[in-house]
Amino acid sequence: MTAKIIDGKKLAEKIRKEIKEKVKKLDVKPGLAFVLVGNNPASQLYVGNKDKAGKEAGFYIETHHLPENTDQLKLLNLVDKLNQDRKIHGMIIQLPLPKQIDEKLIIEAILPHKDADGFNPINVGNMLIGNNLIIPATPKGIMKLIESTGVNIEGKYAVVVGRSNIVGKPVSILLQQKNATVTMCHSRTKHLVQYTKQADILVVAVGKAKVIKADMVKKGAIVVDVGTNKVNGRLVGDVDFDNVKKVASYITPVPGGVGPMTIAMLLENTLECMDLIR
Repeated sequence: MTAKIIDGKKLAEKIRKEIKEKVKKLDVKPGLAFVLVGNNPASQLYVGNKDKAGKEAGFYIETHHLPENTDQLKLLNLVDKLNQDRKIHGMIIQLPLPKQIDEKLIIEAILPHKDADGFNPINVGNMLIGNNLIIPATPKGIMKLIESTGVNIEGKYAVVVGRSNIVGKPVSILLQQKNATVTMCHSRTKHLVQYTKQADILVVAVGKAKVIKADMVKKGAIVVDVGTNKVNGRLVGDVDFDNVKKVASYITPVPGGVGPMTIAMLLENTLECMDLIR
C-alpha cells in the first residue's frame, strides 16, 4: 500500500485561479497589506511569495518593510493607519516580530474585519462558537486538503499533534465542527504513539523533523504534515514521509502540501474581509 499524495500546490493553484476570476468581476480591487519587521530570511521569503500571489490574483498590494529596531508605538501607528485606509481590506503582520514588540498587542490592534490571518481574538472567539467569519489561513487550508480526499470527516478519530494558537488549537476546533472526535497532543503528552496509532486523521504541527515514524501511524490514515524543517539544506516535514506513505492512505508532502494552501487561504480571507467591510 502506498498513500495517495494530497497535492496542495495543485489545489491551491485551482483556488487562486477561481479567486482571480472573481476579482475580475469586482468594481474595486481587493486591497491587501503586508507588514514585515526586520530581516528574517524566512519571513522575507514568505512575504515575497504572498506579495507575488496577491498581485497575480489582481489584488492591490502594499508591503511595508520596517527595520529590526522598530518600536512598538511606530508599528501600532502603522496598523492604525491601515485600519483606516479604505483601499486596504485585509492586512497581515508577518510573525515572528522582534522581541521588543508584544505580538498579542499588535494582533489585537488589527480590526477584526481586516484580519486576513484570522488571528485576532474576536475572530478566534467567533470560530470557537461556530460563527466562522475569518478562519486562520493554515487551519482553513488543512481542512480543505482533508476534504479534497473525499473521505467523510464525521465520526472519524482525529489526532492533532501540536497546540499552537496558529495551527493546532484552531484546526482541532474545525475538525470538531465537522463532527470528528479530536484529541490534542503536545510536547508533554506521554506515550504519544498510543494516540497517533489510533488516528484516522493525523495532523502534525510541532516543528521537529520526522518526529512521526511509520510505526506511529494507523494503516489507512490521512496524514497532514504542517512541519517545515531544514535538514542538511533540505526542507522536510514533521513526518517521516518516505516511510509513512507506505502506511497511510493519503499524505501531504513537504514542500508542496500545506504551504501553498496557506497563501491561497490568505487571498480567500481577504475577499471575505472585503465582503464584511462593504
